[in-house]
Amino acid sequence: MRPENLSTDWIRPLATPYVRGYRAVAGRRGALRGYWFLSPAIAAPAKLGFFVGYLTDGRELACLKPEPPECLAFVCIAPLGGTLHRRLVARPESLLRKTFEYIRWLTHRPPRFVFHAEEMAVMVRHQSMRGWPREKYEHYSRNFFIETLACLVRSGLVRRLLEEVARPARQRAAKAPPSRKKPGPARLKDTRQRSKSGVSRRPRSR
Repeated sequence: MRPENLSTDWIRPLATPYVRGYRAVAGRRGALRGYWFLSPAIAAPAKLGFFVGYLTDGRELACLKPEPPECLAFVCIAPLGGTLHRRLVARPESLLRKTFEYIRWLTHRPPRFVFHAEEMAVMVRHQSMRGWPREKYEHYSRNFFIETLACLVRSGLVRRLLEEVARPARQRAAKAPPSRKKPGPARLKDTRQRSKSGVSRRPRSR
């Protein structure tokens, strides 16, 4: 089986229960084959979410020093240097840095998660498939993905990324001045008539 011919259709139903609230997008071009699970609140070409699938060419994500074909799952935040990347990755006490420390504690045996603050794939877990029997590619990959996604859910990151996107929107809504309703036609006409006659309505004194 050639790397580019790896079956990926089963990845979406496998991963969806772990990443509810994210939009699934098939990735079938280039060296990444699988599915992106992206926040629907972020407009393309920006990305916030996860990739679950295969790496078929070592020139992609060379920072990992991969031995393709590999199965991998990673947290993606793009563009680099953008508002989300600065807040969620670059800051010393950022959400991704704290999560990485915790998730490394969760995964005591290899392959362990690795952190790359200057890459679109910020937090990655990957495993070479070179030593696997080809007829076992899907079976072993399923086990790898289930274990990896379960760690991401347990760390709270799947939920918190969606919350981090929603939080600025709620803050903007809270700071927005209350809208003033315009008077309807009947009320506007009555106001003009009273203004012309010089008579204003006052409450009757008892």
